[in-house]
Amino acid sequence: MRNRYILVGDAICIALAAWAAFVLRFGWLFLDSRPEFLTFLGLALIAKPIVMHAMGMYARYWRYATAKDVLAVALAASACSMVVATMIGIGTFAGVIHDFSRSVVLIDWVLSLLLLGGVRISVRLIGEQRDKARRASGARTVRRVIVAGAGEAGTLVVRELQNNPQLGIVPVAFVDDARTKQTKSISGVRVVGPIEHLPRYVTSLEADEVIIAMPAAGGPAVRRVADICRRAGVRYKTVPGMFEMVGGHITVNRIRDVEITDLLRREHIVDHVADWTADYVRGATVLITGAGGSIGRELARQVAFAQPSLLVLLGHGENSLFEVDCLLREQFPHVPTERVVADIRDEHRIESMFARYAPSVVFHAAAHKHVHLMEENPVEAVSNNVLGTHVVASAAMRHGARRFVLISSDKAVAPTSLMGATKRMAELIVRDLERTTQSTTFVIVRFGNVLGSRGSVVPLFKAQIERGGPVTVTHPEVTRFFMTIPEAVNLVLRAGGSEQGGLFVLDMGAPVRIHDLALDLIRLSGFSPAEIAVEFTGLRPGEKMEEQLWEPETVVEPTSERAIMRLRGEHSSLNGSLDAVLQRFQATVRGGRRIEIEAALADQIPTFVPTHYETTR
Repeated sequence: MRNRYILVGDAICIALAAWAAFVLRFGWLFLDSRPEFLTFLGLALIAKPIVMHAMGMYARYWRYATAKDVLAVALAASACSMVVATMIGIGTFAGVIHDFSRSVVLIDWVLSLLLLGGVRISVRLIGEQRDKARRASGARTVRRVIVAGAGEAGTLVVRELQNNPQLGIVPVAFVDDARTKQTKSISGVRVVGPIEHLPRYVTSLEADEVIIAMPAAGGPAVRRVADICRRAGVRYKTVPGMFEMVGGHITVNRIRDVEITDLLRREHIVDHVADWTADYVRGATVLITGAGGSIGRELARQVAFAQPSLLVLLGHGENSLFEVDCLLREQFPHVPTERVVADIRDEHRIESMFARYAPSVVFHAAAHKHVHLMEENPVEAVSNNVLGTHVVASAAMRHGARRFVLISSDKAVAPTSLMGATKRMAELIVRDLERTTQSTTFVIVRFGNVLGSRGSVVPLFKAQIERGGPVTVTHPEVTRFFMTIPEAVNLVLRAGGSEQGGLFVLDMGAPVRIHDLALDLIRLSGFSPAEIAVEFTGLRPGEKMEEQLWEPETVVEPTSERAIMRLRGEHSSLNGSLDAVLQRFQATVRGGRRIEIEAALADQIPTFVPTHYETTR
């Protein structure tokens, strides 16, 4: 073990302290008159290392010893002296030890404390001198980092780095805007000043990298630190946001490059994110459709953290389903899972699956979401998003599911695209089923784009940047609502626990210009807007300049969750019976004519304004 040298040093210190204690009490020539010395020395050499080991003194890495570690040494040395004193007392009572001086024990305690602590502090001092010598000779083998954020996350990062010296990453300072923390030391690392002075500290401390340890901060705060680091010419990384750490904790291997999701994430809008679980799924059989997709995969991860009795993953693509299953087996090996490869439009397959597993909670995330592709494939849009949703929702109701949660989209509001219109139809069908039952609670959660999903513009922009540009944006003023996948799913789970059901919308914050998003990605990729051009191509069929989360006549009510609102008053009734509506859509799917599909959608959605699309489909 690495600390075997510390153990040898301790043995020498223990013997030296015992000898010095007798010398100070009885003089240099004490051996002839004090035969109990050998007994005391033997007891000390046996008992003290055992007590030190029991108190973890040989499991610490003393290269980065802190004030807390010194306190631990003091406690351990005190415990050692108490154990030895107790053993001497027992020996004296039994008549084995005679005429033992109690002051020797006190002197030995003081000397042991100084020597044992000195050994450990010297390890740190020697290590620091070696680092300075390496830097002076140019043979630098460690990376020196400054940690931005001296809160709990920053402290954990520093301790992780100190406990993993093999990584060769040494924290040399904190920066934090809180004046109460400045000039203080945390885990032996000093808070040198505010974040705005980072460039100065990077130079004076010869830092190689900055770690942004601000998981609860919003995108603007992360963007500010990233911009300062860019101006200082230093590399920077970050720890995950709070929503990403649901079911996990900060470790060294979770420190990563700053991504676009960090620059756009909102403030920490939910308390105790990392500790919260959806109680209504704990111990339940939970079904997730579309489990291989971006939202479905994150749903599976966060539901698994809540410890369901069984997690059923349903997807149409076997490869994506296999990937999410591997992820869950690695992160949550004790959560039972079942994989079902199926098409949600296959009534017989879905019916048999519900009969077999009888899920009590259903998250319906399976849907076609690409606006442009669905404009070109209207039959697929209707058959999957409309008819497929009815198949799953009605099966859930028939088989006694307690709760059905539909993942919807802001594109369902006053839709101009076929994708948006079919998602609005899915909402209407679920609302209609809700009126026919009291045993199943139907919840609809509507939100905007999610960063990092396979349907977002981010992967496209990244690929274009890798090719050297240009990055294509439809219009310089087009805006969208954005939310990261982990925070969107966390809020979906919270909304899904509503006892009353209904239609909910997530607080998406302010809309983001796609042009600004493209510029941020260019900078994060290490380029400047002068090196990678942005090209405007014009809006495509079905696209809007901006999205809405509800229609003008809608009543928006707050809920107990600060970032979730309930919507009332929107058009939510079908024009005709559900059976008649479904028969018409089935007929339009068989006919395959776009004009008939759009007419059927317009009859049900008064606000649907189809975009003209030159096609015979």
